[in-house]
Amino acid sequence: MAFENYLEQIQDKFIRENLMSDEFLDFLQGSRMPMDELLAYYRCAIMEIETKFKVLNEQFSLQYDRNPIETIKSRVKSTEGIIRKIRRKNLPLSLDSVEQNIRDIAGVRVITSFQDDIYLLAECLLQQDDITLIEKKDYIQAPKDNGYRSLHLIVEVPIFLKNEKRPMKVEVQLRTIAMDFWASLEHKLRYKKNIPETETEQLAHELMECAQISASLDRRMEDIRNRITKSTEAEKEKSMSIGDVIFHKNLFH
Repeated sequence: MAFENYLEQIQDKFIRENLMSDEFLDFLQGSRMPMDELLAYYRCAIMEIETKFKVLNEQFSLQYDRNPIETIKSRVKSTEGIIRKIRRKNLPLSLDSVEQNIRDIAGVRVITSFQDDIYLLAECLLQQDDITLIEKKDYIQAPKDNGYRSLHLIVEVPIFLKNEKRPMKVEVQLRTIAMDFWASLEHKLRYKKNIPETETEQLAHELMECAQISASLDRRMEDIRNRITKSTEAEKEKSMSIGDVIFHKNLFH
């Protein structure tokens, strides 16, 4: 109980010194409407990016009879989350500072079936002339220390408002189903409280093993897909060759 009381005191002190400071209250009072407007712009940017991926998925379905995208998820960071990040990064309390320095306010997560679809979709997106790449982090080729794998892109996309065209930043994460499954569970487990330090270390080790198993599963499933594709194409070529023989035989007899 004494420790819990101590935590409550620390939390109360933080709120009074930071979230109830004159600077913070002035920021909230003067920025509420502009902040709502800015977040609406980020939602518009998300719609632009989502539409681009949906169009790509439809094109692959029509031309190649396959859909590389399993699901698309999106979110706009909450005002509370933005403020916490401002404090953590020690940024000025202003909307300009928010827009310039926080790049993951708008987020789009694309879940693919296979790992090579991640790079294919990323390339297709970045080739579009209204998309500007700001930053790229490849946690597939170089996973994080805990085993996390994903391709992260910070891109800028224009949104078209009533009287202006406005560039907006969006964080795009591309993952396979296996990567997303691992990351979702790891995120939930990471925030569990009251776990002994020795158990925490063991869990971290087991999560790393699971990440390696997940990566192996991605490689094996992709290999199976490639073998099936190769066999299917060979059968098509064989059928076409037989068809040519029959055609020529009928033509000359």
